[in-house]
Amino acid sequence: MCGIHGIYRFDGQGVAPELLSAMGNVTRHRGPDDEGMHIDGACGIAMRRLSIIDLAGGHQPLSNVDQTLWLVCNGEIYNYRELRTELQGKGYHFKTGSDSEVLLHLYDAEGDDFVLRLNGMFDFALWDVRRRRLLIGRDRLGVKPLYVLQDGQWLAFATEAKALLKMPGVSAKLNRNAVASYLHLGYVAAPDCIFKGIRKLPPATLLAVENGQVREWRYWQLSPRINQSLSEREWIDRVRAQLEESVRMQMVSDVPIGAFLSGGVDSSAVVGLMAKHSQQPIRTYAIGFTGGEAEALYNELPYARRVAELFGTRHREIVVRPDVVSLLPKLLWHMDEPLSDTAFITTFLVSGFARQDVKVILSGVGGDELFGGYRRYLGEHYAQRYRRLPGWLRHCAASIAGRLPSDRHSSLLNILRLAKGFLSSAEMNADERYRSYLQVLDRETVSALLMHPDATRSDPLGLAFAAAGNEDPLNRMFAVDAQTQLPDDLLMLTDKMSMAVSLECRVPLLDHQLVELAASMPAAIKVRGGRLKHVLKESLGDLLPKDILDRKKRGFGTPMGAWLKKELAPLLRRLLAPEVVQARGLFRQPVVDRLVADHEANRIDGTDALLALLNLEIWSRIYLDGRDPVDVAAELKSYLA
Repeated sequence: MCGIHGIYRFDGQGVAPELLSAMGNVTRHRGPDDEGMHIDGACGIAMRRLSIIDLAGGHQPLSNVDQTLWLVCNGEIYNYRELRTELQGKGYHFKTGSDSEVLLHLYDAEGDDFVLRLNGMFDFALWDVRRRRLLIGRDRLGVKPLYVLQDGQWLAFATEAKALLKMPGVSAKLNRNAVASYLHLGYVAAPDCIFKGIRKLPPATLLAVENGQVREWRYWQLSPRINQSLSEREWIDRVRAQLEESVRMQMVSDVPIGAFLSGGVDSSAVVGLMAKHSQQPIRTYAIGFTGGEAEALYNELPYARRVAELFGTRHREIVVRPDVVSLLPKLLWHMDEPLSDTAFITTFLVSGFARQDVKVILSGVGGDELFGGYRRYLGEHYAQRYRRLPGWLRHCAASIAGRLPSDRHSSLLNILRLAKGFLSSAEMNADERYRSYLQVLDRETVSALLMHPDATRSDPLGLAFAAAGNEDPLNRMFAVDAQTQLPDDLLMLTDKMSMAVSLECRVPLLDHQLVELAASMPAAIKVRGGRLKHVLKESLGDLLPKDILDRKKRGFGTPMGAWLKKELAPLLRRLLAPEVVQARGLFRQPVVDRLVADHEANRIDGTDALLALLNLEIWSRIYLDGRDPVDVAAELKSYLA
């Protein structure tokens, strides 16, 4: 695990080593153990390393025996042992025990298609000396991020966008074309980036530079074909077998390893299967909150404790009342881009807690998207029943919906929030109804909010729906999530927040073979009637107790919406004050004021929308205004004094 970066100059001039060093210094947190670079005229590749496998011999860049191929790789290749044995049988000589070295010889043996043989999470850069060719790539699901900056002089790349700001003549400028979709979704979807001139390389994508020409292509995508030939029992058995194999493979490490544990189905399954394949007790880490009702709703420690006792783990818990004002500037600097998902706060806190003991952690991220764990996946199920009601009754229900209160931090109001969301969208077609569940702000509100609403016509969700190519509404939802929220929100924050504390986070539920298996499964097997994750739960019936399998889902976030109404209300008012909004020149103040008032009055649950606005302003102070995160944090704390 590390951070990689590099430069290819189109003018043929040499790459300055000082520039590569400056890029690496920005991302030292990703790789505090080692650094290295290789420069060959117009191309330079470099890395910062967090040592996980072959601690002594895994220094990068790596080269083959005759030094005609050079490589930097961030991530882990879980099937490297099998590939290594195969390549040795073909006469290839390995100089290290590093998992990354298989990429060099596999590329030599199979060309660009070598990437299809890899099981892992990765981004890489490979310099082919004979062809004077640079090849960079990203893993199938987008577990590891990769940013690209290209102009007429050079192409530069880096695991984190902030490293590219070290390029000569490059400064942090806002990409206004990304703001509308950011406000709509709460994150910036690939290939856009919040920085002007920088873009994300999409998941499962390769980019080659040769003879001054740049070519980019997708090397893998999920098949839309559904396998109708298997019985439910056969699906259950296949899911369990592949899940076990995924966890087993991802436990490979030469350093201590642990697992995040929330007590939900996904993390509990990972811990249970780790315990099955380990001779030693598994280390597990959980986070909880202190406070009132809102905090209690997010406190999953009793469930985590139950699972830890079941599998005899070495369990540690942290109970926090996070100093959000001090954290946000620091975390948004690490994130590179703003987002509204409060899970980035909890992920950072529990990562720092786990890093006291381990360098590698396994997470249950991805299970909801693969097997149908979100309530929004039941929208079509209930909509079919809703449409059977008389028209006059549906009309009355829709008129009542607009007057229902909404607040996710109260048990009763959260039920009303969900009912309001469903009733307001029940008459929409399946795609638009699903959009209404996903969006932070609807497109009409975004247009009203922006001073320049015509700055972009970007619609990442629309593009994802168009590419989904599946007539089954539920499987279309899964496909859309796999292209948007999963890589650009959940996996992005998981990578950035764990690597902020030099912790490698692995996601066995997103093993590509398990993902392909889930994608070919009929929707009725994944979600049976109103039961979410039906097939996954059935496959774990002998591993996890019923109270864990059937417990209600709770997101891995913070009660931010409640805090914004109480102790953080002064922060909200100051960061969204008329003089601040006017100086930034992005938003119309009356719309901002309405969002704040509606949230405080429980007319809407505006948690994500307000956090999107707050985080964009804090991000702007750090990156656009060039201020130190510590200085910004001190200013924010003064607002609460």
